[in-house]
Amino acid sequence: QVQLVESGGGLVQAGGSLRLSCAASGSIMSVNAMDWYRQAPGKQRELVAGFTSGGSTNYAESVKGRFTISRGGAKNTVYLQMNSLKPEDIAVYYCHAVVRPLGSVSFTHYWGQGTQVTVSS
Repeated sequence: QVQLVESGGGLVQAGGSLRLSCAASGSIMSVNAMDWYRQAPGKQRELVAGFTSGGSTNYAESVKGRFTISRGGAKNTVYLQMNSLKPEDIAVYYCHAVVRPLGSVSFTHYWGQGTQVTVSS
């Protein structure tokens, strides 16, 4: 079993900051990718930030310059630093990982349970 556990969401005033964390745990052989998505009410889930196959970062246009994705010291952790938050950032944020479980020859997509981010204007 593989689990993604997120933390760090909450309520913040416009212009404030939050830091989301995600840790992958369980029977993991390797992690190919970890990134962050979000889903606002009535909208489709969208990629917020991730790492390209070459190791560089990739951001949605709406968050460039305000959000920063980073990896933790432990290989299976990823963070999302969110600064200058706006009401339009309100959404449930999901951690996503592509994982090769122990004993498997293929990679599987996993999702965290989601963490709510609310920004008051």
